[in-house]
Amino acid sequence: MLRGNIRPYILDVMLYQLHELTRNLLAPWVHQAQANAKFFANQDHWWSQMPGADRLAAVNELFHRIGKDYEKPEWGINEIDVEGERVPIVVHEEISKPFCRLLRFKRHSNEADQLHTMLNQPFVLVVAPLSGHHATLLRDTVRTLLRDHRVYVTDWVDARMVPGSEGEFGLDDYIAYVQEFIRHLGAEKLHVVSVCQPTVPVLAAVSLMASRGETTPRSLVMMGGPIDARCSPTAVNNLATQNPMSWFENNVIHTVPATFPGAGRRVYPGFLQHAGFLSMNPSRHFSSHWDFYADLVKGDMEDADAHRRFYDEYNAVLDMPAKYYLDTIRVVFQEFLLPRGEWYVQGERVDPTAITGTALLSIEGELDDIAGLGQTEAAQALCTGIPAAHREHFIVEGAGHYGIFSGRRWRETVYPKVRDFFAAHAQTVASKPKKAAKIASNVTPLRRKAG
Repeated sequence: MLRGNIRPYILDVMLYQLHELTRNLLAPWVHQAQANAKFFANQDHWWSQMPGADRLAAVNELFHRIGKDYEKPEWGINEIDVEGERVPIVVHEEISKPFCRLLRFKRHSNEADQLHTMLNQPFVLVVAPLSGHHATLLRDTVRTLLRDHRVYVTDWVDARMVPGSEGEFGLDDYIAYVQEFIRHLGAEKLHVVSVCQPTVPVLAAVSLMASRGETTPRSLVMMGGPIDARCSPTAVNNLATQNPMSWFENNVIHTVPATFPGAGRRVYPGFLQHAGFLSMNPSRHFSSHWDFYADLVKGDMEDADAHRRFYDEYNAVLDMPAKYYLDTIRVVFQEFLLPRGEWYVQGERVDPTAITGTALLSIEGELDDIAGLGQTEAAQALCTGIPAAHREHFIVEGAGHYGIFSGRRWRETVYPKVRDFFAAHAQTVASKPKKAAKIASNVTPLRRKAG
C-alpha cells in the first residue's frame, strides 16, 4: 500500500495523463458516432430508411456530444442591431499578456451621425471570470452592452497553453492585470463590470488604486460575486470551508502533460471543474440530455439546436493556474480576508473605504445557487467612502446565477438598470457636489410573496 506523500504525488503526475489517454482512446469511437449520426439522419442516404434509423441517429449524436472534446467557442459577435440598423463588429486584441488578452469589440459605421454617437458613448471594461469557463460565457452580456457602449473584455488564457517559462500566476497577478487594463483605457472615462469571481479582485484593484491616490473608474458594477462568502453559503462555499488547503493541494492540483505548451505547469484542470459543475445538478443535466435525445427522435430541431448551443459553451472549460486557484480558495472562501479588512496585496492593505470617486452598483439573483444573497451586497457595507447617493443594490427576482448576465432577464431587466446607472454617472462621483447627509436608501428590496 502506498503511504505518506507518495500517493498524492503519483496522482498529481498521472491523473491528467490518464484523462488525456482516455480521451485519445475514445476519440475514434466518438468520431465514428458523429459519422453514424449523419448517415442515419441524412434523408438522401439509404441508411435513413432503415427501421429505427431516427433513434440510431439520435443515440449516436448523443454519444458523440458526451465524448467529444469541446474547444474554446468563438465569440460569434459579427454584428449587432442598433435601432434597426445592422452595425458590423470587429474584435481587436488591445493588449496581449501571457495569461490574458484584453479584447476590444469595435463597432463600425459609414453613417456620420451614427459614428459620432458611438464615439461619444461610455467606455466599459467587462472583467470576465477565470473560474473554469471561457470568457465567451459572457457573449450575451457583451452583445447587449455593445448597443450603447464601447466595450472591452478580459479574455483569460487556458493555463495549459501558457509555457512554464512565463512563471506562476496568482491572485495578486490578476489584480495587477486589472489595474493595468484600467490605466490603459483611462480610469477617468471608464465603467467596470465584473461578473461572479472577479468582483473580489476588481474591488481590491480599485481599492488599492484609491489608496495610492490614483484616479479610479467612474463606476463599478458587481454582479453575483463572493465579496463576503460568509453570507448565505452555497454548495460552492461549503466545499471550500469543509476541506483544508492541504486537501485542495493534494486532490485537485495536477500537472499539465507534455503534449501541451504549458507542459509541467501546475493547474486546476478544467475537466475537474467541469465534473464539479455537473455534480451540482446531475439530475438536471441527465434530464437535459434525455430531452435532447427525444427531440432528435421527434425531429424537433429548434430545441435540439438550443441544447447544442448551451452545452457547446458549458462543456468548454479551461485550466486555471494552481497558485491563482489556491489563492482564491484561501483568501475568498476560507479566510474571508476582504470583508474582514485583513487582505494585503504586495504589502498594501486592501481598503475599500478609500474609494470615494467611483459609483457602485451591486446586483444579485434571487435564486442564485453559486453566490448566495448578501454575498455581493456586502460591497455596499465595505465601500462606505462612496456617498450613499452613488451606491445602489439591485436584486433580480426569479433569476439564478446565469440569469443576471445572460438571457431574457439580463436583456430586459438587468441591462436597462446597468445602462441607466452608467448614464447617471457619466461624470466622476468626485466631480459632483455632495448631497445632504439624509439620503433615502438606494437598496432595492426583495419583494416577498404573500403568504
